[in-house]
Amino acid sequence: MATVRSGTRDALVVIDVQRGVVADAWDRDRVVGNVGVAVDRARAAGVPVIWVQHSDGDLELGSEAWRIVPELAPRPDEVRVDKHYESSFEETALEDALADLGATRLVIAGAATNWCVRATSYAALDRGYDLLLVQDAHTTDDLEFEDGHVVSASGIVDDLNAVLRWISFPGRSSGTAIAAALWEEPPAG
Repeated sequence: MATVRSGTRDALVVIDVQRGVVADAWDRDRVVGNVGVAVDRARAAGVPVIWVQHSDGDLELGSEAWRIVPELAPRPDEVRVDKHYESSFEETALEDALADLGATRLVIAGAATNWCVRATSYAALDRGYDLLLVQDAHTTDDLEFEDGHVVSASGIVDDLNAVLRWISFPGRSSGTAIAAALWEEPPAG
C-alpha cells in the first residue's frame, strides 16, 4: 500500500501544454483558456504551479514544438519539470519538488488526456497523493486504430473525468472540478 500523505497543501500540475502536443487537440482553444483560468486561480490563492514538459523524438528539447503554448506563461519562480515518459513522476524531479512544497493534493490539467494526464493521475494516487482533475482543462486527439475504428477525444476526456470521480484508493481522495471553481475558498495549508 502507498504511503498516504498527510496534510492539505495543494499544487497545480500543468502537464504538456506544449505547442506540438496541443496543436490539433480537441477543443484546443477552450481547454488552453481553462488551463489559464486554473493557473490564474492557483496563483491568486497562493497555490504553487508546476509546469511539466515532455521531450522525445517528436518533441525535441528546446524546439518550437516543445515550448509551452504562447497563451500561457510560466513565471520564473515556478517549478519546471522535464520528462521523457508518460508519467510525470518517472525519472523526474517532480516528487522532490512536491516534497519541497509540502504538497499532498495534486490538481491536474493539461495534455494528453489518455497518455500523460492519465498516467500522472494514477501515479499520483499510487504514491499517496490526493488528486483533483480539472475536468474542463485537459484534452487530447482522437485515437485512430489501423482498422479504422476511432475513439473520439471528447469521449476520452469524458472517460477520465468519470473514472477520477468514481475511483477509490484507501486513504486518498480523487475527484474533478471545473477551472472556474478552483480555490473558491482559500486552500488549507
